[in-house]
Amino acid sequence: MQRPAYLRGKQHRSRLFLLVAAVLLLALGIGLRDPWPADEPRFALNALEMLDTGNFWIPHRGGEPYPDKPPLFMWASAAAIALTGSVQLGFLLPSLVGALGTLGLVMDLARRLHGRRIATLTGITLLSTLQFVLQAKTAQIDMLLTLWTTLGAYGMLRHALLGPARRWWYIGCAAMGLGVITKGVGFLPLLMLPAWGLLAWRDQAVRLAWKDLLLGLATLLGTIALWVVPMALITIFSDDPTLTAYRDNILFKQTGERYAESWHHLKPWYYYLVEVIPWAWLPLVLGLPWLVPAWWHRARRLDARVLLPLSGVILLVGFFSLSPGKRGVYMLPGVPLLVLAMAPLLPGLLCKRRLHWLGAVLVALLGGTFLLAGLLGAAGLPALTELATKHDVSPWLWWIVLGLSAGALLYWLRPQRGMLALAGWLAVFWGLWSTWGYAQLDATRSPRDLMQRVERLTGDDAWLAMPAFDEEFLLQTRQPTVHFGNATPLDRQLQRAYAWLNAQPRQRWLFIDQDKRKLLACADLELARDLGLQNSDRWWLIPGEAFDVCRGDAQAAPLYVVPTSLETSNHDR
Repeated sequence: MQRPAYLRGKQHRSRLFLLVAAVLLLALGIGLRDPWPADEPRFALNALEMLDTGNFWIPHRGGEPYPDKPPLFMWASAAAIALTGSVQLGFLLPSLVGALGTLGLVMDLARRLHGRRIATLTGITLLSTLQFVLQAKTAQIDMLLTLWTTLGAYGMLRHALLGPARRWWYIGCAAMGLGVITKGVGFLPLLMLPAWGLLAWRDQAVRLAWKDLLLGLATLLGTIALWVVPMALITIFSDDPTLTAYRDNILFKQTGERYAESWHHLKPWYYYLVEVIPWAWLPLVLGLPWLVPAWWHRARRLDARVLLPLSGVILLVGFFSLSPGKRGVYMLPGVPLLVLAMAPLLPGLLCKRRLHWLGAVLVALLGGTFLLAGLLGAAGLPALTELATKHDVSPWLWWIVLGLSAGALLYWLRPQRGMLALAGWLAVFWGLWSTWGYAQLDATRSPRDLMQRVERLTGDDAWLAMPAFDEEFLLQTRQPTVHFGNATPLDRQLQRAYAWLNAQPRQRWLFIDQDKRKLLACADLELARDLGLQNSDRWWLIPGEAFDVCRGDAQAAPLYVVPTSLETSNHDR
């Protein structure tokens, strides 16, 4: 039976209002802060060097090839920076677009599968998920990757559940190819293929013909080849061994080897289940006591609308749990699939009184923690004041406001509407984080002011050497800079630095953190200038004359010069 026109109009307005609210919430704060470590300055450097050198096929960082990730996110960042004319305005835009695109795809598929009302509830649920909004406000690759994996899943589900729709299957495969040249694991939606095959065998989903499967995989590989083939040709016909090393690293070490024998971020197999999902997927995990039995009943009925996205979530968690290297952000592509698996259950779930009480308890705990910490910090509790001094922040009033807002929402909405209070408090949190929080933390997280001080101390025509550099310093440098290879052992970097400094000691300086002082035993550290604390480390600026007795070796490490146009473009843009 068709709904009355006034109801359809009301639901349409609700979805439109939600999308406008999403844009305001997710875009709030853009332009108010610099890129923050660890990942954001690196990708901003990649994008700036693409714009300054015109080399878009092989990403570089400080003049050195960057083999850790494919280039599509850097392309998007470069386009956003060029479009806005500003690093601060542009570097967060790819994540914003990825989040809004993901939200739109999830709501559209929910509408087609379950109706307009559930589509609106699905959008609110996704927009309330902690990890989703966090990554939408972070310039990491994963939000753009999630857009491609969600589009890949959208294409698969349109064909499997609403099809046949072969065009959407091929679009989904192309999206997965874009995901691969964004972050390697763009094929994640293919994890739903076993469940799809089983459900199709039981006549609960449209069958995927072998021809379509093969053509879809060819589409995926062809999309990947749009970047891999030109990159491979450039490296094959180049005489530069660093480009050959880049090709081998990005194609082999950063793919299968990184998954099977990861060399960092090593965590136990249960890391995601115990240490990530319980907080990252809030408030979704609060509904698991009711969702798990409901999913079980749907599974017994072979409800493909629930089983297909749910199988994708389960296999995604299993896939990443098998790798020894783990980061919490790897769970992000599972959030849209989890929300889709929850979608038909949301109306009944939101009628559960105990769920609302759980939401109210969580709001009370979070608000109470912030309120107590803010009051104790304002009162001068030593542990908190020492922490604030170390990071050069004074967040007490900000935390007190967060605590009071939790109390006000609970008083207004009552525990009987605890989930609504939780969603409202999260909106307040993100609003304050994107304004007040950025203002509090930007000077601490970004070394912009410190590098301006370095320029004043040395003169803008002096050169800096940055052994064992962090990208945020290289991004904010305001003068000619060199480094000695990100993967080069530090002792060899220092040998090369000594040779470089002694060539022109009056015009050259060493920028290094004080923890490396034991490796500088040959230097006259009385000449070092203490720059103070930045990102939990103390930094030194040491003139070249301090190293006149240090034995250097010009062959110990490569020398990379930051592109000369980068020193001004990273500030003027």
